Amino acid sequence: MQPFFKEFQRLLPRKVDVSKTMKNTSGKMLDAVVDSLFRFVDIPSLPSQKNFLPVEEIGELVEVTCTSGEIPADFSEGVFIRNGSNPLFGGLKSAVSIFGESHHAWVEGEGMLHALYFKRDDRGSWVISYKNRYVETETFKIETKLNKPGFLPALAGDAPAIIAAFVLNSLRFGAVNKHMSNTNVFEHSGKVYAIAENYVPQEVDISTLETVCNWDVNGTWDRPFTSHPKVRFADGNKVHQVDLNLKRSVLSHDIGVTPQYNVIIDHPLIVDVKRLTMGGQLMKYVKEEYARIGVMPRYGDAESVKWFEVQTNCTFHILNCFEDDDEVIVRGCRALTSFLPGADGSRNPYEWFSKGFNFAGDHHDSTEVGYLFVHLYEWRLNMLSGEVEERKLTGSEYSLDFPFINEKFTGLKHKYGYTQVIDSRASSLCGMGKYGSLAKIYLEKSNSAKLVGRGEYLLPKVEYHKFEDNNFCSGSVFVPRNGGIEEDDGWIITFVHNEETDVTQVSSQVHIIDAQDFGGEAIATLTMPQRVPYGFHGTFVSMRACQS
Repeated sequence: MQPFFKEFQRLLPRKVDVSKTMKNTSGKMLDAVVDSLFRFVDIPSLPSQKNFLPVEEIGELVEVTCTSGEIPADFSEGVFIRNGSNPLFGGLKSAVSIFGESHHAWVEGEGMLHALYFKRDDRGSWVISYKNRYVETETFKIETKLNKPGFLPALAGDAPAIIAAFVLNSLRFGAVNKHMSNTNVFEHSGKVYAIAENYVPQEVDISTLETVCNWDVNGTWDRPFTSHPKVRFADGNKVHQVDLNLKRSVLSHDIGVTPQYNVIIDHPLIVDVKRLTMGGQLMKYVKEEYARIGVMPRYGDAESVKWFEVQTNCTFHILNCFEDDDEVIVRGCRALTSFLPGADGSRNPYEWFSKGFNFAGDHHDSTEVGYLFVHLYEWRLNMLSGEVEERKLTGSEYSLDFPFINEKFTGLKHKYGYTQVIDSRASSLCGMGKYGSLAKIYLEKSNSAKLVGRGEYLLPKVEYHKFEDNNFCSGSVFVPRNGGIEEDDGWIITFVHNEETDVTQVSSQVHIIDAQDFGGEAIATLTMPQRVPYGFHGTFVSMRACQS
């Protein structure tokens, strides 16, 4: 459509602003077409899905007190901030029309930031406050101005309905889909950004959570970002850009770095418009396709990437990467299928997720049940020989995802990794992922359990921090201790929601856990002034970064 409009504009008199004229004359007509042909319907939710539903903005900062324990004296001043989906207009929608039905995937919904501020007053006492706020992208502003759903869902559903959404969204709003900016939040060169991989990041004022602007790297970048950008000694300016010339369009959610290399995941979670036009899914995990990991010198080009073929898998999240002699080691959370976009059109979405999260038994390679199980995994990529050694780092007891480390060790050899742990029963009953505990993986210590595969080997030791029954966490991060020397000298901070009491009282909390007493009780819990829905990724921004 865009080349057609450009040619059309060239043929008309210069005094006519074609884009503006066409928009003014056709906008109301297109709105009328959508209103007459499409009906937005709320996607129903179960009682067990209550804490996935959206909340309102709370307004000004609200002071929070410690309800048990106390904040450590050497805890860092700063902001614990987490991103997550918070759909406008009451929840996720489907759009029904003569073209069929398209619907939001469970990860869609406008981004909302939840921030907990840790400051000391003049007497040295902790002053803690909470605030939440939407990430106000351009498409967020469009729909809030309309005061009703405008964008037709364009990811999941019947192919004709998705194609219609593509065309109508583009004509009406200039974008195929909404810019969610709901997945992650990160600090870079003294500024804080919200992000999802379908658009550029949005700069956020950390003190007010106000959305400042789109971040296009000072006008040098016009493409989406990965949801997990990595920072190594940069100043906020673009220093290198390269096109990888991949043979397919894959959703690559994360990227890895080492001192010398960038690490690229090329797994078969494929976005294929041609498949869509033939009646298939726009996004689909194709298990028959190949998977590989690319290692590119930091300032290399497409030809410099060394590709390593690996067993077919879906890896959304990388724990860490580092160099070890001639090898690049990649550690991540590996599954045999993708939770995105969910069930295809022939299967009930709730049933598909429910069976996928049912991890009863020790084998999780079935296509019938337990297929969403995630192992922590390791690939050793030999840069000289081109050989790959791959192995599981965790067994079949628990499914682990949303990994994190002490970020001072990003790209470096590390002793510890942390993840959230899926509660299989709760997730299977709910049909959505719930994380009932945390795991600490001792990567240089072994336990007595052997994993039998191509040869027996000892798995790393794993320690668990379990929340009370029907308590689930999100957005967990590591906060290093001021002056700490050991890699695990610090705390885990996480949002936790109590589903046992959420009917009678506010039951969302923040827990602070001593990483060196990982299995013990939280050393401090803080009760939030309102419900905090389950979300995705977060970070801790130090006061020094806030002030800069």
